[in-house]
Amino acid sequence: MAAASSSDYDGCGAESNEANSKWLDAHYDPMANIHTFSACLAILSLQLVVGDLGPGGQQPRLKVLKGPLVMTESPLPALPAAAATFLMEQHEPQTPALALASGPCVYVYKNLRPYFKFSLPQLPPNPLEQDLWNQAKEDRIDPLTLKEMLEKAAFPFIPLLELSEMEAFVNQHKSNSIKRQTVITTMTTLKKNLADEDAVSCLVLGTENKELLVLDPEAFTILAKMSLPSVPVFLEVSGQFDVEFRLAAACRNGNIYILRRDSKHPKYCIELSAQPVGLIRVHKVLVVGSTQDSLHGFTHKGKKLWTVQMPAAILTMNLLEQHSRGLQAVMAGLANGEVRIYRDKALLNVIHTPDAVTSLCFGRYGREDNTLIMTTRGGGLIIKILKRTAVFVEGGGEVGPPPAQAMKLNVPRKTRLYVDQTLREREAGTAMHRAFQTDLYLLRLRAARAYLQALESSLSPVSATAREPLKLHAVVQGLGPTFKLTLHLQNTSTARPVLGLLVCCLYNEALYSLPRAFFKVPLLVPGLNYPLETFVESLSNKGISDIIKVLVLREGQSAPLLSAHINMPGSEGLAAA
Repeated sequence: MAAASSSDYDGCGAESNEANSKWLDAHYDPMANIHTFSACLAILSLQLVVGDLGPGGQQPRLKVLKGPLVMTESPLPALPAAAATFLMEQHEPQTPALALASGPCVYVYKNLRPYFKFSLPQLPPNPLEQDLWNQAKEDRIDPLTLKEMLEKAAFPFIPLLELSEMEAFVNQHKSNSIKRQTVITTMTTLKKNLADEDAVSCLVLGTENKELLVLDPEAFTILAKMSLPSVPVFLEVSGQFDVEFRLAAACRNGNIYILRRDSKHPKYCIELSAQPVGLIRVHKVLVVGSTQDSLHGFTHKGKKLWTVQMPAAILTMNLLEQHSRGLQAVMAGLANGEVRIYRDKALLNVIHTPDAVTSLCFGRYGREDNTLIMTTRGGGLIIKILKRTAVFVEGGGEVGPPPAQAMKLNVPRKTRLYVDQTLREREAGTAMHRAFQTDLYLLRLRAARAYLQALESSLSPVSATAREPLKLHAVVQGLGPTFKLTLHLQNTSTARPVLGLLVCCLYNEALYSLPRAFFKVPLLVPGLNYPLETFVESLSNKGISDIIKVLVLREGQSAPLLSAHINMPGSEGLAAA
């Protein structure tokens, strides 16, 4: 079933029809029932190999497509993690092999027939768990005690409700040896000794126990083992194993680790602000997609080069490589049904699809060198062919800072004063730094002394003692000559009320008159704000204002608990009169 229901637009941003599009709609089947992601797509001998996840409780399957049709299907014992094509040997005829990672195994196919199965080496069992099962084997502990001790030690145990069933389970398995098996999380290929396209490649595996393994392509033995601080989920490699190589691993802790040849541990670390959703190497730049809907470009030493914000969440990423024009670009499938193609931070092309794309694969498929294969969230299959006359123009659809930001500024020439000042800073740099540090220490000392004096004299509106945790602020209302003064007193403790407090107002009696300058405070319940109101009469007819000091005291103590200085406004009523 073919349909032309998707469209694209070029870098100029204008939507185009089929005649002006860079892509030919070769096939679209919304009912293809293919559910996978980019790591499980591979093109082998002009055929498409799909590691299908089998949604809805179905068994995972390995599907082989020729054109738009599914030729063969075979069940898989576990969910597929990655698929890759590689050359195992230099003997003629050179036939690429398929490696499919599923669970703890790598299944190798030659001519799409099973050839070899590599299993990850088992991990040593936990000593405590081993000891508990040995005791059960020797009948030193009963099944109920074994279950409780395993659950207390946070080891997995199958919960059985009936005691008889629990005893049968333990008797069945106590004689078996304990095995601890890890699984493969990601996989890629690494050239062994030549950089040619038809050179022999090694398999690089990332495992759940935070390790990277490099496998020999002929004997399938482990050539190198490297450790990571977290579980790898995406891998990118460059170079040759026997010469020099760099390996970038995006991990579940949100970091990207860079490893080199003969290094057992990461050499560089790139810390991301969000979880990675894809990792692609374009020439010497690592392009990372994150859950913050953005693409980031990094060097192999961790320096960030650029960032591009996406209009929607990134679902999948892959590399677009057009050998005839020497083009390498990044494809990003978004949740809004777009597939965006970027070269660095320049937007080259946007493809609109009828459903969100969950996997991408670009390469030679059938008789076409440049074919784009996409699967959608609903299980659909989309195949597009890049026109032979298509040229991706950079710059028209660039997303990022405006072009004016890249223009060089007309920086004035260095003056004689600037040169003399620079020489002075070079010659007296140590003395200038010491003078700066001395002034900085004096400033900190004066600030600490002022803070200590404020605490000792209770000049702060917040009490510094934990016995009476109080907070005070005042509000003055009115135009004059009569003002309304409201004191808001709050007990900031969690459970203890405060009783026996007094409020005293100190002021200039020649300027102001207060009917209540000294009064008692009621019981302060924690968390409540108590407004205490009084009136202030301005006696000066010249519009002079002054400060009124409000002190909160404890009965029988002369030192205030806290204080507030209120800058009274001028009396506008008297000034107008």
